[in-house]
Amino acid sequence: MKVHGFASADVIARAERAFLVGLEFQNEPPLLSELARLAETAGARVAGRLAQKRAAPDPGYFLGSGKLEELKARCAAAAAELVIFDHDLSPAQARNLEQALGLKVIDRTELILDIFAQHARSREGRLQVELAQSQFRLSHLTGQGASLSRLGGGIGTRGPGETKLEYDRRALRARIARLKEEIEKVRLERQRKREKRRGSLIPVAALVGYTNAGKSTLLNALTRAGVLTQDKLFATLDPTTRRLCLPSGKVALLTDTVGLIQKLPHQLVAAFHATLEEITDADLLIHVVDSANPDYERQISAVYRVLEELKSITKPMITVFNKADKCGKKVAKKVLSKYKPAVALSALNGTGLASLLAELDGQIRQ
Repeated sequence: MKVHGFASADVIARAERAFLVGLEFQNEPPLLSELARLAETAGARVAGRLAQKRAAPDPGYFLGSGKLEELKARCAAAAAELVIFDHDLSPAQARNLEQALGLKVIDRTELILDIFAQHARSREGRLQVELAQSQFRLSHLTGQGASLSRLGGGIGTRGPGETKLEYDRRALRARIARLKEEIEKVRLERQRKREKRRGSLIPVAALVGYTNAGKSTLLNALTRAGVLTQDKLFATLDPTTRRLCLPSGKVALLTDTVGLIQKLPHQLVAAFHATLEEITDADLLIHVVDSANPDYERQISAVYRVLEELKSITKPMITVFNKADKCGKKVAKKVLSKYKPAVALSALNGTGLASLLAELDGQIRQ
């Protein structure tokens, strides 16, 4: 497989026509609507969608042979330049698909990494994204891509190929080691800042939630932080901490964290560990949910899975059903009681903020 670069400016300039593909297996439907949002956030235009239901992915081409032919025909009809799969592909599957379709093929992880590369602003964010990209490239490095010499066995495959491949592997491993050293320095600096905050005995609340749920908007509404807010997935990657005055007169620190998503690439969880430690170190979590999204319960489950991985699921948590102004009566009393303590509000127009502050004040006093 040719490991594609993540040149976000190039993607935006060309506005590639992308065809989306998903597979339903193990009773898990593909997330093609979310994949479309991701593709648009990356700068692509969605040219079509295709889904197949199978007991398991095909080991060679991911799709069945008949569906693969259908995909090839539909891509040609839609003038697609790029095919995006809503699943992780093995290097062999990606290589086979590119050869069969005659198009560039990427998977969900590559797409999310591209978006992170576009949105990383701080030095820390860029380091973390580059580490995730380098780890992905290393795991997908093969000798059969167009950019590398051929490898294998027998006549026509011997020569400089192995040297080139091993050189690339060594270079990537060395770069990964240097990036980890830099990120460890960042982690230690964050740890020193957190220890200083703990010494001041000021409680810390972390905003967590699915991407585009409105965490940054809520931070701005509560603290006037002035953080960038956009109706895009992963609009902000860097954590921001601000002081928050509570109704009782007490002061708390409120930290905005990177948004989470279903099937979050493991490379990103590992690379952003220094940032995600803001969650593990918080005294209390404010879980922001996009209540206007019909799939909000699945998004809640996705956030819970990441919190379990971070060993933070047992922390005190207030569930905030944001965008309540857009969903009318969908946030019913039974839903609020299911995730108790919970508050319905609109961070954009400010309704319900007083209820959240009162609940937060009470939780901190406990």
